[in-house]
Amino acid sequence: MGTDKQKLREICRIAARVFFEKGYDGASMQDIAQAVGLTKAGLYHHVRSKDRLLYEIMNYGMDILRETVIDRVKAITEPREKLRQTIIGHINLVVHARDQEITVILHENRSLKGALRRKINARKKEYIRMLEDLIAQVQQREGGKPLLPPRLATFALLGIVNWLYQWYRPEGPIQEADLAHAYVDFFFRGLLGEAPKPVATSQPSVAS
Repeated sequence: MGTDKQKLREICRIAARVFFEKGYDGASMQDIAQAVGLTKAGLYHHVRSKDRLLYEIMNYGMDILRETVIDRVKAITEPREKLRQTIIGHINLVVHARDQEITVILHENRSLKGALRRKINARKKEYIRMLEDLIAQVQQREGGKPLLPPRLATFALLGIVNWLYQWYRPEGPIQEADLAHAYVDFFFRGLLGEAPKPVATSQPSVAS
């Protein structure tokens, strides 16, 4: 990874915390420059505006989603197991929300405007379509009438998983592995009327 891109990612990680603590409207570029250890002019050298910085944070968050969830399940061919591992991976990502990049996406989506917002939304829609197609494949293999249409099931899944950042604390009484198992079980019961049966596979768990 090039030096400029590494620096931009560092700025994104730190700026995401500032946006999380102060809100997008409440945080100034001076606040972010101080947190990063740059002058305001130095910060503008790497990112030319506050809205562009928010876009870069969200884009970085989507990169993390691709790297830690989407790419890690690509080799799994069985739809049910692929969906199960995708849910586990997404839960792992949200509850560990590194430096709040993903949390900023959830909090500040409406703060981004115009073409930059459309670019981020296009990336989100790709993930939604992937989940919707995967859910449809699982339902087709089961036969019978689906309990939920794939699109409704997709948004239900995203709703319950993405909300975890609001209440889950890794240091609390609920272990992440137990949380992931409960959520996967809950979702599959709602989707198929039964708990998921893990498929024997040589693929590593995305939560490992």
